[in-house]
Amino acid sequence: MKYRHIFFDLDHTLWDFERNSSESLEEIFHHQELTKYGISSCEAFVCSFLKINTALWDAFDKGQLHHSYIRENRFKMVFAELGVECPPHHGEIGELYLTSLPTKKHLLEGALDLLNYVAEAGYGMHIITNGFNEIQARKIASSEIGHFFENVVTFETANAKKPDRRIFEFALEIAGTTASESLMVGDNWIADILGAKQVGMDTVYLNPAGLEFDEEPTYNIKRLEELLLVL
Repeated sequence: MKYRHIFFDLDHTLWDFERNSSESLEEIFHHQELTKYGISSCEAFVCSFLKINTALWDAFDKGQLHHSYIRENRFKMVFAELGVECPPHHGEIGELYLTSLPTKKHLLEGALDLLNYVAEAGYGMHIITNGFNEIQARKIASSEIGHFFENVVTFETANAKKPDRRIFEFALEIAGTTASESLMVGDNWIADILGAKQVGMDTVYLNPAGLEFDEEPTYNIKRLEELLLVL
């Protein structure tokens, strides 16, 4: 067995962020009757949010803004992009989203089969995420995958965020392992792959779009089931 420990990112790697987020946003759109503020459709609302949220998190990964900025501004930015007046209770909408989102349980296709395989094969399993402790814990509980993982390392517990090498060093230390015995699986080129490479970890890039970069991950896969061929 080349590796003894597998480290997974959570959102977009195991937990289906787009599907779960879309469900929460659709509920908010109808419950809050957002059409009365001039939004043309639920689809427009969801698409705008997902695009803006992705851009904000990319900026966060690059160290260009703080978590609090995302929470405070993403819905205001959505309303602005849709060309409608921001409702006075946009803060409440943001809180509803944060309350609803972690209750969703959808995993990416193949995720549960992969986790079962990795567990049965005897690997140590861990999560490294830039999310908040409370939010990520609720996502893991809702999707009923908590029993798979020995450790869940967040930017709060490590006092560092991916791609900072310190969060990976922290994760390796509490797992009681070394980089040479470990494999990092993630969908984010900067945060997951380049971050893990800094400390000498082999990497699996979940890359459904087939993106290309100047560097190469150790393994490049389009579907989670392909990881079974590696382990």
